[in-house]
Amino acid sequence: MATSLRANGSLRFTPQSPLETSKVFTPRTKTLKFLNPRNPNSTTRFAGIRAESSQTVDQAAPLTGNKPSSSSSTDAIEKFLKRDYKWGFASDIESFSIPKGLSKETIRFISAKKQEPEWMLKFRLNSYKEFLKMEEPHWSDNIYPPIDLQNICYYSEPKKKPTLNSLEEADPELLKYFERLGVPLSEQNRLANVAVDAVFDSVSIATTHRETLLAKGVIFCSISEAIREYPDLVQKYLGKVVPPCDNYFAALNSAVFSDGSFCYIPKNTVCPMPISTYFRINAMETGQFERTIIIAEEGSTVEYLEGCTAPAYDTNQLHAAVVELHAATDAEIRYSTVQNWYAGDEEGKGGIYNFVTKRGICKGDRAKISWTQVETGSAITWKYPSVIMEGDDSVGEFYSLTITNNHQQADTGSKMTHKGKRTKSTIISKSISAGNSRTTYRGEVKVLTGAVNSRNFTQCDSMLLGDASANTDPTQEQSNTTSKLEHEASVSQIGTDQLFFFKQRGIGQEAAVNVMVSGFCGDVVKKLPAEFGAEVNELFSLKLEGSVG
Repeated sequence: MATSLRANGSLRFTPQSPLETSKVFTPRTKTLKFLNPRNPNSTTRFAGIRAESSQTVDQAAPLTGNKPSSSSSTDAIEKFLKRDYKWGFASDIESFSIPKGLSKETIRFISAKKQEPEWMLKFRLNSYKEFLKMEEPHWSDNIYPPIDLQNICYYSEPKKKPTLNSLEEADPELLKYFERLGVPLSEQNRLANVAVDAVFDSVSIATTHRETLLAKGVIFCSISEAIREYPDLVQKYLGKVVPPCDNYFAALNSAVFSDGSFCYIPKNTVCPMPISTYFRINAMETGQFERTIIIAEEGSTVEYLEGCTAPAYDTNQLHAAVVELHAATDAEIRYSTVQNWYAGDEEGKGGIYNFVTKRGICKGDRAKISWTQVETGSAITWKYPSVIMEGDDSVGEFYSLTITNNHQQADTGSKMTHKGKRTKSTIISKSISAGNSRTTYRGEVKVLTGAVNSRNFTQCDSMLLGDASANTDPTQEQSNTTSKLEHEASVSQIGTDQLFFFKQRGIGQEAAVNVMVSGFCGDVVKKLPAEFGAEVNELFSLKLEGSVG
């Protein structure tokens, strides 16, 4: 078996934000470059590097001398990763869905159905105009057939859904459905310490603890309600960090998004509880296009949790979301995701196509934005949570754990843009690839001229099993001589010697694999909030006691 780690200066990255340039960005190939510290007017270019590492699997027969073979160690880890998708059930909840197809009429219908003001319809139609100018990007390492956007339903909702601030009129089956998903919404059973916005297909079903948060000045509701109730706030922030012209899928989302969450934290306020959104796709052949906006004013702090699941259908479904974060002076936003969309079966049939644009801006001095994600689902993942550090002494962080199996493909990473003085960013990316799956870390760190004395640390570690592959495509651009950029990358396998070490101490193979995988993932898992501890435990069988929080 041959495994490879590709590390080169070639990058075809998601379009950059117009906050950095007024021109529409076209993905392009470029070489890794740094300023020459001895001659700041010249540029040193580093050619692409490809590192190949060949490893031979020991074909020895069964255990001899109590030392496990390589094949048995692979079997152990394959067993560890082969998990049933218990969220794959669908519901017979009666729904209303519009006909398939994407057009101006589709957009006008969505806007009218949601009773939006004229300015919102104009935003959608202008976004659609931008979308029509674009072509679907193919610069990622993901390989998939063309997406037929005319064969997707863009709006579906339960026929019997609750009215604002009331669940009494909701279909009891709908409430039972979310209970089964582990997201209780009823007054008696809802989570006491987490505010939840539950999104079912194209609509928000309920937002818990809304009045409790409002008493502290915190606005937490669906984006649809925010457009109607807080139009000035939405107009001020919608599309400012991720504008419609940013990329193909962001433009599509801006035209057809149906729901999502909106959160506003006023000045000098610590949000009294974590806020959370749970996204569920239920209807077959329906896409989900949520929009999330979080604003943290000066001196405020908020923690946001995000989860998602979908039924196990044989056909693919599209999920194209946009998330925009705004952090003012001394504000902090912590955004955590456990992505668990259906990944398809062992033969690669079915699964969600997950194309997401997430970006935050540290607008003020000493602002901080942290992205933490655990990616276990989706047949295809295209996702690059990013931070623009505009304020002096601001901080951007990205912690990611990606686990793929069978025929999953994940092209994910982060982009850190340093604009302010003394800004700091951290990127920690871990991936475990099994079966015939493939993961790619794609990252860009850009330090602008004015970002003096800034620093970035990037670490990409991959664990390979079976015929899986892992690639890394980093780019670093430094435009001053006082900043420091660091990048580390490694690839590894669970070896027979490691398993033998545990067996000699009376620890079985399955427990040994648990311990090694837990240690490999620990840097990311410990960044997750405690509320995700049980879910991550269930997903990976990791022993998290004492490390989650």
